[in-house]
Amino acid sequence: MHDAEGRLDVDSLVAAHAPLVKRIAYQMMSRLPASVEVEDLVQNGMMGLLEALNRFEEGMGAQFETYAAQRIRGAMLDGLRDADWAPRSARRGMRRIETAIRELEQKNGRPPSEGELAAHLDMPLSEYQHMLQDARGHQLVYFDDFSSGEGEDFLERHLGEAGPTPLELLEDADTKTRLVKAIEELPEREKMVMALYYDEDLNLREIGEVLGVTESRVSQLHSQAVARLRAQMAGPLAAKARSGARRGHPSGNALKV
Repeated sequence: MHDAEGRLDVDSLVAAHAPLVKRIAYQMMSRLPASVEVEDLVQNGMMGLLEALNRFEEGMGAQFETYAAQRIRGAMLDGLRDADWAPRSARRGMRRIETAIRELEQKNGRPPSEGELAAHLDMPLSEYQHMLQDARGHQLVYFDDFSSGEGEDFLERHLGEAGPTPLELLEDADTKTRLVKAIEELPEREKMVMALYYDEDLNLREIGEVLGVTESRVSQLHSQAVARLRAQMAGPLAAKARSGARRGHPSGNALKV
């Protein structure tokens, strides 16, 4: 899109692709904590769009929207990382929950209850539920699950490389089987939350109305379900990713949020 003098019409291009920025922002918001403002994502995304406009060359062999989406998403991720949207304390808390789930499942041969998990972590139930609330936005697969543990920035090392992404790992047939089994073994209410959220596309408020609980309680149930699934899946997924890297394929190329 050019002006009358043949120069790139940046203003028109920005206006034309602003809906793309908003679409990506709202896609991210569905998996981020409530503390993240969609306006912040949009603002960072617009910076990514401007960068894409400045760098894109029509003859480079890529459709502009595809190229722009990568830049927009990258700018949003940079903004999230700079803002530390997922504090280390929340990540540590989720790791503690996952470890407790694994230990109690091995000990009792069944999924532990919230009360058992709270007792195992030596904290009141209310504190445990608050930890779950803080973990809203925690995902099934993170890039740092695949790191070597030596402190390197996995995202920086692999952002532009080709290879199996977390999504591709989840699409592996063996992984699908394990995930389906793990979901089937979830406590009934958590299984229903996952079904309503991912299969029926209901939001947390709507799920709360179905279950007769508050939105914050749905958030807690969702976080706990994700913790149970991660306790079952994160280890095998990481091993599979590292195996792919040893065969000459990097462990990922995009952060899925």
